[in-house]
Amino acid sequence: MINVKFSLAFEGNEADNNQLDFYDAADALTGFQRSLALTTHLVLNGEIITQAPSLKGARILIKSPEQGSWKVVTTVGMIMAGAHQLGTAPRDTVLGNLVTSAYDYVVNETLGFHVDFDKTLGEQYEEVQRQRKPIAPTITQSQMDALIEKCESSVKEMHRPIYASKTAENAVIKSTYKRAVTNIAEIDLDTFDYVNLTMQVERPIENTGRVSSYNINTFKGRIFVSNEHRPIPFDLAEGCRDFQSVQAVTQSLQRNARDRFGADGEVRFVAFRFESSTGRLKRLLITRVVPSANP
Repeated sequence: MINVKFSLAFEGNEADNNQLDFYDAADALTGFQRSLALTTHLVLNGEIITQAPSLKGARILIKSPEQGSWKVVTTVGMIMAGAHQLGTAPRDTVLGNLVTSAYDYVVNETLGFHVDFDKTLGEQYEEVQRQRKPIAPTITQSQMDALIEKCESSVKEMHRPIYASKTAENAVIKSTYKRAVTNIAEIDLDTFDYVNLTMQVERPIENTGRVSSYNINTFKGRIFVSNEHRPIPFDLAEGCRDFQSVQAVTQSLQRNARDRFGADGEVRFVAFRFESSTGRLKRLLITRVVPSANP
């Protein structure tokens, strides 16, 4: 069995005396467990679930809270990955690292911190595919984006002791696999403000960007906007799903894959901004795409 440990440690206020508001702690643990379960299931089985009890191929166990701060340690014990049996150290190491990186990606993207998919999970999945018998199904960025949507409410719940009873000031999320400790994220009132509130700006804006991922089934994707310095999640509005608009999006994706700096990889669009309470762009609803003049 592969065991990867994840910890959630609340600090400050009453948490320093090893106590939290009971209701808030229960909510936070529910969000912690659900986000871990959904992420682990996707890595192991290549499918997205919405209910934590549907987790297959793994168990999530919890230890008693530790003294000092209010800290709990969970163990994600993986028995198998879909139809792939575990057992050899190199293959097991790959899977343990995949779960750690996937959870890091989900939490940080949910909190508004950009993680480069290609340089993290993308490279790890390339290693998986080089194996004669891949240990896990390959997960796309579109699947990870769908998982982030499902986990957003859970990550919000993990903030409850911080914003509701205020029995804690912040919390630190870490993972431990073998002897490697990874600091995944720190959550506080600022990250709560980001994940809690999404406001649509009244007037649409016109901009250009490079499509970095797109799902033809959901009309969702990511587009790199230069003045934001990161890929932004987007949805094509109902009235923007015609052949020409979709073709312009997919052409940008294909051309961007060939040359990330080529002028023909950009697409012009009109969209509504969805922002956090501090004005940070969270996603775009694209209402019009200007087809490229290039063949």
